[in-house]
Amino acid sequence: MNMEKGFYTLGAFSYPADVQIIKGKLESEGISVFLKDEYTLNSDPLISDAIGGVKIQVNENDKERAIEIYNEIRNYAIDDNGDPIICPNCKAEKSETYYTRKGIINKLFPFFEKRKYRCTQCNIITQP
Repeated sequence: MNMEKGFYTLGAFSYPADVQIIKGKLESEGISVFLKDEYTLNSDPLISDAIGGVKIQVNENDKERAIEIYNEIRNYAIDDNGDPIICPNCKAEKSETYYTRKGIINKLFPFFEKRKYRCTQCNIITQP
């Protein structure tokens, strides 16, 4: 009997529409997907930043395969010219926007926080 461990969060996105391609790809590969807070944001999209967006989750048993698929199709951060953000540490072009959300103001209004990036290869956090 296969005991399911729980859910693993692949990523969080501002709006439910942002996850539909990833969700469709994972489901086409036989991986069940759960969109946490999807209905909350469909009813009130203005609270997305306050609750951390819609989270795309998969079963822990599908975690490794889901991560591989997600990494093949995910969008990485780009600068104002449309060029990929390059990690100063490992030179990878696979960074994501990162918010620390420390302090009450940044938790309630994360758009006030200075833009930072987290490299998905070496996990270093940088500021432009």
